[in-house]
Amino acid sequence: MNTLRQRLVAFVEHPWFQNTTIAVILLNAVTLGLETSATAMEAAGPLLHLLDRFALGYFVVEILLRIAAHGWRFFRSGWGWFDMAIVAVSLLPNSGSLSVLRALRILRALRLFSTVPALRRVVGALVAALPGMGSIAVVLGVLFYVSAVLATKLFAAAFPEWFGHLPASLYTLFQIMTLEGWSEGIVRPVLKVHSWAWIFFLPFIVVTSFAVLNLFIGVIVSALQDAAGPSPESVALREEIRALREEIRETRAAMRKD
Repeated sequence: MNTLRQRLVAFVEHPWFQNTTIAVILLNAVTLGLETSATAMEAAGPLLHLLDRFALGYFVVEILLRIAAHGWRFFRSGWGWFDMAIVAVSLLPNSGSLSVLRALRILRALRLFSTVPALRRVVGALVAALPGMGSIAVVLGVLFYVSAVLATKLFAAAFPEWFGHLPASLYTLFQIMTLEGWSEGIVRPVLKVHSWAWIFFLPFIVVTSFAVLNLFIGVIVSALQDAAGPSPESVALREEIRALREEIRETRAAMRKD
């Protein structure tokens, strides 16, 4: 049994098997995209359905082989559960109330994240960055709430469609933060009525669009760097510093002997 399991592990971990899985994922993503085209379905609908069933059958066999090869270790991995969940959605019946969930078959394309090591590292880094991103999100949420309350009290009377109530103010401020039509569409009309409104809008844009959002980017970049590990340049620099320290210690020891 151990010899058989070792052979299965070697089989499922072999590069050609993994490359085949990637090819099937990409092929299935293309076929599911073509199914959204009426012209493609009219020309090759049965072929597309056949390719979809082939991909589903391949994914089921692949997961079964991985379970047989790794045993309980397969279920200790979050990626294993991720793959199983995506394939399980594809096995739902194509009728009744669950038929809507069949549209989630396109989620099979997300299996690239678990199959390609480079993508898996990126996703792992993003997950590792979630705690830091959560703290920044709380700060951003507090800033949004305070700003929305102020905007509602200041501009609700003149611009009820944008700042008439708290949810409307939150949505308007979110649009301003994304810099989508914020100047001509919102801020300039407000300035025509309240010339002092720039005192509110400019600090809000600077803090939310440039400061806080850049903190998100910084946390993600730091997590990606940690996932990638130390660069060759940093390793070489550490080695040079260690060698220099050793030389200094040896020089000090020689001076003390003299």
